[in-house]
Amino acid sequence: MARDLSPAPPAEVGLSPAGLAAIDAYLQGLIDQGVVAGFVTLTARHGKVAQVSSLGVKDLATGEPMAADTMFRIFSMTKPVTAVAMMILHDQGLWSPDDPIAKHLPAFAGAKVFGGMGADGEIILQEPDHPPTLRELLTHTAGLTYGREPMEGLETLYQAADIWRSADLAEMAAKLGDLPLAYQPGTKWIYSLSMDVQGAVIEALSGQRLPDFMREKIFEPLGMVDTAFHTPPGKKPRLATLYRSSVSRGLVPLAGNPLLPDHERPPALASGGGGLVSTALDYARFAQMLLDGGQFGGRQIVSAQGVKQMMTNQLSDEMLAQGWGVGKQQIRPGFGYGYNGVVFTDPEAAGIPVGQGTYHWDGAAGTWFWVDPENDLIFVGMVQLLSENAPTLQATTQTLMAEAILHEVRA
Repeated sequence: MARDLSPAPPAEVGLSPAGLAAIDAYLQGLIDQGVVAGFVTLTARHGKVAQVSSLGVKDLATGEPMAADTMFRIFSMTKPVTAVAMMILHDQGLWSPDDPIAKHLPAFAGAKVFGGMGADGEIILQEPDHPPTLRELLTHTAGLTYGREPMEGLETLYQAADIWRSADLAEMAAKLGDLPLAYQPGTKWIYSLSMDVQGAVIEALSGQRLPDFMREKIFEPLGMVDTAFHTPPGKKPRLATLYRSSVSRGLVPLAGNPLLPDHERPPALASGGGGLVSTALDYARFAQMLLDGGQFGGRQIVSAQGVKQMMTNQLSDEMLAQGWGVGKQQIRPGFGYGYNGVVFTDPEAAGIPVGQGTYHWDGAAGTWFWVDPENDLIFVGMVQLLSENAPTLQATTQTLMAEAILHEVRA
């Protein structure tokens, strides 16, 4: 059976139509309750698409329905793509996990650790136990933050550096390299700008802009025709409206993107941590490539060993027990972290019935996906809702999917 994401009846790939319908019913219920405007989801098993569901509308004002090719801001689902870009360069022998970041971005040389603010307002600096490494950069353990959360005054230094007004990724990395680290490298897991710094590493090692590198090395070979850091004017009508939740007004459309600007052309400052726009169909190709050891459609995008490294937990048991995390992604026993995404080391301990080794992540506007090697399954969910109180879409659909998998059927 060709693993080309061509359509197949659910039962043919070991999925229960009733089980998939239960996932749709759950999501449709959220639409009916006014929690979200609409969804596009895709389920594939054994390399075949068992179901694509377009539910609700892409814009409440016009009533235009969601479609399989509706485009979405995927925000942090950009991060796994950035990890693949890094692993492509790793395959070329251009970096190693234990390399200091400063080896590739000299601005990080001599990095110090933030020790608080003195009574006179002076910044207290400490020597790091070791220079932060690329492995730590790929696992949110390098000492960086997003600079938004209160951190004894460190956030004011981030704000003063005006990171997001940098001309390009090299300048952004230089600004971050000049700032003190938030903690001793390797001792904490704190969600951060690490993947944006990875973008600067990719540009430094490849000699290409991040959008060009991803387009040439990932999107074009995979046939991801609608994935980019920008939305050309001709495609803009396909872009789903972004909403936020208001207690008094329900779903409120956002004229501008409050997290990252919408671009009509490839930006000079492309966010490897959250800048991509994509579709369910495109992202499924990326997910299937991960599931199939770095290849899709006869093209080897990244080595099987590179994918294995990316989808292997990198955190110690002690780190898993510390209660780090962000949003719905709470690191815990059984629920670890590989490169730029979660890895399930023990689904039972994690409390979610996916296959062992499942790799997943989500995005700020609710998008989510997972790659389940044990069950030979991928799932992509697209939605556009910025909300701190968003429903637990990923965990709920993963739990429902467990009921849909017919374990006696094997390809």
